[in-house]
Parts: sequence; C-alpha cells; structure tokens
Amino acid sequence: MKYYGETQNTIELTERVEMSNSNKLTIIQMNDSHAYFDLHQEMFWEGDHAVYRKAGGYARIAALVKQIRAVSPNCLFCDCGDTFQGTFPAQKTQGKALIPILNSIGIDAMTAHWEFAYSPEVFQQRVAELNYPMLAINIFDKVTNKPVYPSYIVKEVGGLRIGLVGLASNIIDKTMPPSFSEGIYFTLGKDELPPVITILQIVEKVDLIILISHLGFPQDLKLLSEVQGIDICLSGHTHNRLSEPVLIGKTIVIQSGCHGSFLGRLDVELNDGQIIDYRHQLIEVKANTEPDPTVEKLVKEALEPFNDLLTEVVGETATALNRGTTLESTMDNFLLQALLESTGAQLAFSNGWRFGAPVIPGKITLNDLYNIIPMNPPVSTVELTGEELRAMLEENLERTFSCDPYKQMGGYVKRCLGLHVYFKIENPAGQRIQKIFIGKEEAKPGQYYTAAFVTMQGVPEKYGRNRKNSSELVIDAMRKYLSSHHPLSAELRGTYVVV
Repeated sequence: MKYYGETQNTIELTERVEMSNSNKLTIIQMNDSHAYFDLHQEMFWEGDHAVYRKAGGYARIAALVKQIRAVSPNCLFCDCGDTFQGTFPAQKTQGKALIPILNSIGIDAMTAHWEFAYSPEVFQQRVAELNYPMLAINIFDKVTNKPVYPSYIVKEVGGLRIGLVGLASNIIDKTMPPSFSEGIYFTLGKDELPPVITILQIVEKVDLIILISHLGFPQDLKLLSEVQGIDICLSGHTHNRLSEPVLIGKTIVIQSGCHGSFLGRLDVELNDGQIIDYRHQLIEVKANTEPDPTVEKLVKEALEPFNDLLTEVVGETATALNRGTTLESTMDNFLLQALLESTGAQLAFSNGWRFGAPVIPGKITLNDLYNIIPMNPPVSTVELTGEELRAMLEENLERTFSCDPYKQMGGYVKRCLGLHVYFKIENPAGQRIQKIFIGKEEAKPGQYYTAAFVTMQGVPEKYGRNRKNSSELVIDAMRKYLSSHHPLSAELRGTYVVV
C-alpha cells in the first residue's frame, strides 16, 4: 500500500476532491457523541486559555453528511459508539429517544461502549430497532462463548467492496458496574482480528478494510502495530481531536473529538486495492450550519417531553465548568464540593469521566446538572485507610498513564477533593505517588478517613469499610449546594501535582 497525499485540513465541504480516474471513497466518522441531541457549549483552546462556543446536534450532523454525499456519493458514515448515553433524555428512555434520529442520518455501521449502561439486554433491544448493524469482534456470551454481534459486514460502494469491522470497548467488564456486562464478556480483540482480516481479504475479496473501534487512541495504535491488514482505523473513546491522521505502518488512523461537535472526513483514492492518495478534514459542527429539517423535527419531538423540566434554572456559576483537563476539572470540583457539603466527609471522589458539555459562566439549568452526571446515582460514603487511599490512587494513575496502552482502562485521573497528591507521572506502576496530604497532614497508612463518592467508579468496592448509600441523589445534592453558593466558584485547586 502506498501513500502520496498529504493531509488537507482546509477542504471546503462543497469542494469536489480532485483525484485521478481511479476508485474513490469518502469515509465520515462520528465518535463519542454521547446523546447530545442539539446545540451545546463546547470548549476550544486558544493560546493559554479556553474559549467556548456552541456546536453539534444531530440535525446539523445530518446536514453536513448530506452535503458531503452530494459531492462524494461513494461514501460511508460510521459511528464509533458512546452514542446512547450522556444526556437526560437518553438516560430516561434507555436510549430509545435516539432511535428515530439515528435511523434518519444515514449511518452504515457502529460499535459500542456506554451503550451497555442500560444492560446488555436493553441494548440488544435498541440494536434491533436500528436500521444499520452493530458490529463487535470482541463481545461473547458467557455461556456459549459465541459472539453476541456480527464481527463485520461487507458494503458495496461505487464498485468497491469495503469490509467494516467493529471493535467495542474492552473495559466494560473490567472497570464498569457489573450490570453493564451481565451475561457477556469482552476481549481486546487482538486474537480475533487476524482471522477476520484473512476472511475479508481472501474469501470476501474486499478492496479495503475499515476498523470501527472504541478501544481508545493509544490502544488502537498499539493494536495496529501488532496486527497487520487494517487499511483505515476510525478510533473512538478518548475524545482526541485529530486535525491530521496518524499513520501506523500502512494504516490511517483518525479520531474526531466528542459530543457530536466534530465529524471526521477521510477521502481516499484506490488503485488495484492500494490506497494511492488520501485527504482528511476535522469538521467542526458549527452553530451556523443550517440543520436538516427532517432530523431537526425528530430532535424537537424527542426533547419536547423533557423541555419544561430541563430548562429550570437551578443556580448560577462564576466558574466555567468543563472536563477538559486530565488531572482535575472545574466541573468535577463542583460535583465534589456538593458531595463534601452533603455528607460532611473529609474526602470526596468521582470517576474521571470525559463526557459532559461545558457550562459557561451564568445561569445553570437542571439540564446542565444531568449533563454532568446523567445517571444521577445516590451520594455514598465509605471509610478508607491511608494505605487503601494510596493503593486506590496508584491503581487509577496506572489505568490512566500506563506505558502499556492495553493497561490504560479509565478516563481521566480520578477526581478528588480534600487531599493533595504529589506524584511522578513517569514512574512504574505502584511507585508514582510521592506524598499524599489530607489538609496539612500527611496521610497515615493505618488511619481511617471518611470519604464521599458517587458510583463504584468513584471508590471501587474492594476498598474501604462501612460503605453506605444515602437517601440523597447527587442531582439533589448539587441543587442544594447551588442554593447556598451563588454564584458558584469551583476553580482548580492543584489537587494533583506532577513533580
């Protein structure tokens, strides 16, 4: 396979891609849209600071896809997953509110991750309602050991035979609540991929193999360095905004942000089964994009039952709330401040979730609170020793920063308040933390500390004693906190310090 083209990030959507008279294909990628039905705030870095502007929405995505297809009819539109979870309407309907919308925007195939939040059984119901396939080479039934989903499909596009292979997130049965993987198990896919590649090449005689992956960008790069034969990898899970593709050997890798704020476009030219040219564009789904009227109507119908509830103003913030930073985030500081005040605990923990659209300074609505934590779990408490605290944080740091991408199994660093952690990011597993301070005192290995948390990802069940769920749900705790702290301040505190 040969590559002659350079990445072109300035291609206009209406520009016809000029290539030689051989076979051409356009691939559109959506990943990690997290059920953001309509326009929402998105964060962008400019120099030394963040700016915010509205982006996204499935009606605008549909319009852009139609524009691209009008110019490049040989086109595939693939979804890398994290689509059915992330907002209140999706959570309340277990993803069902999305079905008419997703079925109308022309997706060819998908894979999954947070889709299993409603249980594998419910997700099977959603998949049966879709007009395109869910693909996963690495999900198996615990009883029969048979694949739960098709590993691949072959699509005929403009005379080309394209093999689409799905690779779901492999961490679902390892780091997420047990209900997510009831009756099924997940593998990395490394062993299952080569035989399927052989089938596609020899039996199906495809011209191109595209991997639709939700492993994560670092994981995909390692996998592709070990498994040959994938031509294009559409990567998901880690919310990377790649303005240029990455080449791993002969494989082109792209990833396209999150929240449906971006689409990835990759135009390739083939000759005798070889990619001889390619161009790429990371497309911002801008607010001024004229929405597709059919999909816009479907979005309004899906959101209408929830509008009165979600538009309620519940507070005001002076701090821009976002999850755009790895070690600590203003959005989670707000969440943790509410946990501390609700419980009177010394420490507070939540998971390092990546999803959650920013909240800009000004009014906070109930919709904003559900975007922060759509699951609305109970506020929980536990007692942890200093030794358990260190072990839990070391485990989390390894899952975030492991030099082996296959051992990276989390989002960002676990969100914490009430302590300060000094650590060396480059040290091996179990040896990163130099000091932990609770207040002004160093944490004592045998001493117990009270901690508030949400979900088992905040404090895994193997840690601590006297674990309790309170009667208060976290949305109520955040509302109560806002009622006595206006405007809200939730600035970064330097909880983690890299030394």
